[in-house]
Amino acid sequence: MGVAQRGYDVAVIGGGVVGFCCAWRTAQRGLRVLLLDPAPGSGASGVAAGMLAPVTELHHGEEELLRLSLDAARRYPDFVADVAQASGVDPGFRPCGTLAVALDAGDRAVLDDLHDVRRRLGLTVERLTGRECRRLEPFLAPQVTGGLHVAGDHQVDSRRLLTALRAAAERAGVHVVAQSAAVQVAGDRATGVRLPDGTTVPAGQVLLAAGCHSAGVDGVPDHARPPVRPVKGQVLRLRVPEAVRPLLSRTVRGTVRGFDVYLVPREDGEIVVGATVEELGFDQTVTAGGVYELLRDAMALVPGVAEVALVETSARLRPGSPDNAPILGPTRLPGLAVATGHHRNGILLAGVTGDAVAELLATGSVPAALESFSPQRFAASPSAASPTDTTPTDLVQQGFVQQGGRR
Repeated sequence: MGVAQRGYDVAVIGGGVVGFCCAWRTAQRGLRVLLLDPAPGSGASGVAAGMLAPVTELHHGEEELLRLSLDAARRYPDFVADVAQASGVDPGFRPCGTLAVALDAGDRAVLDDLHDVRRRLGLTVERLTGRECRRLEPFLAPQVTGGLHVAGDHQVDSRRLLTALRAAAERAGVHVVAQSAAVQVAGDRATGVRLPDGTTVPAGQVLLAAGCHSAGVDGVPDHARPPVRPVKGQVLRLRVPEAVRPLLSRTVRGTVRGFDVYLVPREDGEIVVGATVEELGFDQTVTAGGVYELLRDAMALVPGVAEVALVETSARLRPGSPDNAPILGPTRLPGLAVATGHHRNGILLAGVTGDAVAELLATGSVPAALESFSPQRFAASPSAASPTDTTPTDLVQQGFVQQGGRR
């Protein structure tokens, strides 16, 4: 039977970790689910470092996001256990902690400020001297002057998680179709999707989970488009020779001359280094400058990085929102919901997003977890009406983003 002849309760547009997790959890509730993506798993999820870092990723003014992130981190061990059982694939979860370090007085002042913010919020963070940092990670540079140890920030292998979620979704009955899709609207309601060849596939509800491309999906009325933008991130993958493993035993984050860099070690000897934050539209070019800056700053923190193999360079586009928080829930178009705008937290928030969106799609009621992240919070913003016409420069001028550089 062709896809157009099947009946679906939900059509999900987008095949990253959020889309697959929402599709899987929805199918577990007994709904018939179709997932469409021209290249499932090829977006930001496939190159993400997989840091589960609600404490060290916290920025000023993001306390509501912190609440959701802490809940996601608390539930993550159970989430990955469920994924592993449902898929037969180990998602590569590591409860290893994070060490955030600084090289000089200026960088240390940044960490001190972040420590104070976290302490006021009641978060557990241990301040360390440079010597104490090197006791935890002996290959740190001697120039490291201090740091913060966060035992509760962990990691997961994003590629293995993505593979596991797809397998779990398909085992639960999700029909995955490697095609793009437009939203079909009739009578002021989303009624399904339209394929590139013009075929229409009816569905009771449509979920827009296409990451930074969510704002550009055809068929969505302007008043229902989520105000997401692409935020470019360049990422490197290194391979540590077996004879010198482990070069690092936990995630190391550093502030080097005011720029952030992280190194995420895997048990198999891979180290993920990232990440640039660039407001350049949909450009995905890996640049010599981006690679140089990441390697330079990584070597400043861990000089031994200079001796390992550089095996992959990549650039992908995170879905950023005006307030850097996810956009979750029903839109102003009946029958259309969104799950996008996760920016740097998509891997961490995939589980809680999937659970909450599945409840929404199955029951029609908005879970409490989604209330603060409703698309309606942008309804009064002129910029939200037509995000596809908004340039990175416009967003900078409107105060939505900081221009260029790395965070």
